[in-house]
Amino acid sequence: MRVVFMGTPDFAVPTLAAIAARSDLAEVVAVVTQPDRPRGRGKKLSPSPVKAWALAHDIPVMQPVRARDADFVAQLRAIAPDLAVVVAFGQILSQEVLDVPVHGCINVHASLLPKLRGAAPIQHAIMAGERVTGITTMQMDAGLDTGDMLLCREVPINADTTYGSLHDALMETGASLLVETLEQLAAGTLVRTPQTGESSYAARITRETAVIDWSKSARALDALVRGLNPTPYAQTALEGDTYKVGALRSTGRAASAEVGTIIAANAKAGLVVAAGDEDVEITEIQAPGKKMMAANAFLNGCALTVGARFSS
Repeated sequence: MRVVFMGTPDFAVPTLAAIAARSDLAEVVAVVTQPDRPRGRGKKLSPSPVKAWALAHDIPVMQPVRARDADFVAQLRAIAPDLAVVVAFGQILSQEVLDVPVHGCINVHASLLPKLRGAAPIQHAIMAGERVTGITTMQMDAGLDTGDMLLCREVPINADTTYGSLHDALMETGASLLVETLEQLAAGTLVRTPQTGESSYAARITRETAVIDWSKSARALDALVRGLNPTPYAQTALEGDTYKVGALRSTGRAASAEVGTIIAANAKAGLVVAAGDEDVEITEIQAPGKKMMAANAFLNGCALTVGARFSS
C-alpha cells in the first residue's frame, strides 16, 4: 500500500518507523506534519520530531499551514495514496481530505474509545483516576474521534503511573497495533465496529487545568500531579511565586488546617500541606527559576514558613 503518514510529535515517530520497516506491507510515500515552530530559549525555528525522522530517512515532507486548503488537497490527490495513517497530527481533517486515499484515513488514538475523545486523552485518563486505558485504531470520519473502531489494546494505569510513563507505553503500543491493523487490512480481515456506549472528552491541557485546588481530596491531587508530570506539571502559588509540584502522597492523617496551609517544612518531617480530606506530603517540587528536585533537598536550601498558605 502507498501510505501517507500524518503526524507531528515524538508520540507519532515509533508508528512511522514501524510502517517504514514493513516494506512488505506498505511504502511511506510522503509525510505530512505541522510547520516548523520556534522552540527553546532562542525561539529558533525547529522541525517537528516526525519531520526530522522523515528527512533522516529520505521521505518527502509536506507542511501545510491548513490541511483543508485546496492546494494541499490537490497535492495529496497527486500522490494517489492507498491509505493515510494519522497519529497526533494536530489539525482537523476535512471530509475532502479523508476521501482522497482509497482506504481512507486510519487514526491511532490514545484511549479506549469512545472514552476520552479529544486532544489530551493520556493526561485525562490519569487525572480521572482510570485504572486502564489503551490504544484504539479508528477509521476516521469528519467528527472528533467518532469514527468506527478497528482494533483496541489495553494498557494498565498503576498507582505510580505518570503522564510521561504512560505516554511512552502507549506510544509503543500504538506502533505495534497500527502494524497489526495494516496486516488485517491487507488480508481483507479488518472489521469496523461503530462506537457505542458513553463517551467522554479530553480537553486540551491549559494553565487553568494545571492549577492545584487544595480543597480536593488527596487521591484527586495525586492523580492531577501524576497526570501532568513531566509537563506542564501541576502548579500552586505562594506569596506571588509559582511552584511546580512533581509528586505528592497522602499522609493518611485527616486534614489539620485550612486547605493549602503548610503544616511542616523541614527535611525531617517533609513538606506537608493540608488538603481537602487529608494532609499530603509534597515529595518533588520546583521553585521559580530552579529545577525539579526532591522536597527534602529543596527544603535544605529554601525556607518555607509553617502556617503560610499555598493558593489556587
